[in-house]
Amino acid sequence: MKKIFKFILNTIPRPILIRLSIVVRPILAFLLKGNRFTDPIDGKSFRMFLPYGYGTQRNNVLSPSTLSLERHRLLWLYLQNETDFFQSELDTDSPISKNKRIKLRDTETSSVLKVLHFAPEQEFYKRFKKQTNIDYTTTDLLSPLADVKADICNLPFEDNAYDLILCNHVLEHIPDDTKAMQELYRVLKPGGMGIFQIPQDLKRAMTFSDDTIVDQKERAKIFGQYDHVRVYGRDYFDKLRSIGFTVIEEDYTNKIAPELVEKYCLAKGEIIPVCFK
Repeated sequence: MKKIFKFILNTIPRPILIRLSIVVRPILAFLLKGNRFTDPIDGKSFRMFLPYGYGTQRNNVLSPSTLSLERHRLLWLYLQNETDFFQSELDTDSPISKNKRIKLRDTETSSVLKVLHFAPEQEFYKRFKKQTNIDYTTTDLLSPLADVKADICNLPFEDNAYDLILCNHVLEHIPDDTKAMQELYRVLKPGGMGIFQIPQDLKRAMTFSDDTIVDQKERAKIFGQYDHVRVYGRDYFDKLRSIGFTVIEEDYTNKIAPELVEKYCLAKGEIIPVCFK
C-alpha cells in the first residue's frame, strides 16, 4: 500500500488528485471502519489510517474519511478548543465562549469573522463554507477549490482586510517567502491572527535550501517533497517576527492527553506558529 500511495503522490498532479479523492474517500472510509483511531474533524473511527509521504512514507497519518493529516487534525483541535472560530454571534456571551483563550471576532464592529484561506484543504473547505459566522474566501494559484486565483507574493486584497488567515504548508513552495510573508502581514487586520504551518525540522537551527538539487527523487528525499524549495529550521519563527508578526510557538500536543494524541494520530511535538499583527 505504501508503494501505491507514493507512486500516486509523485505522478498525479495535485489538482487532479483533489478531484479524484472526492470519489475515493467514501470507499476508503467504508473499507477501513474500526475503533483504533479517530478523526476529530468528523468523529469517525477506523482500524487504521493510511500511509502518506512523497519521500519517506509515514504510517497511520491520512484519515480515510476527511483525508486529513496530522497537522490538519491538530489545527482543527486548536481552533475548536482555543478560539471562538466556530462560534456564532449568539454564542459570544456563553460560558463556553468566555473560556476561549483567543477571541478572533471583533464584536464591536462585526459579528462575522473575515477569513482568508490559502490552498484550502478538502477536510476544511466544505465545513468552513457552511459556517454562517464567517466570511470565508479561499485563494490559490492552481487549486480548483480557490475562489480567487492569486499569487501569494502579489495579493489582490486590500490592506488590513482579514481577521484570520490560514496559510498552511504553502510557504515552503514559494521561492521568495519573505515577500509572501510581507503580503500576509499586509492583508491581516491589526489584532488579527494568522496560522502559518510549515514542514519543519526542529533539529535544525537554520533553514536549508539548495537550488542546485534538480532531480525530483533527490529533492523528495532531502526536502520531503519534490516541489519544496527549503527545509525550515527553528529560525522560521524569528523570520516571521522580522516581518512584524508577534509569534506564539504553540506546542499544542503537550496540552492534549497522551492517549488522545495517539488516538487522533497527531505528531507529538509539532509546533503551530500562531501569529498576530
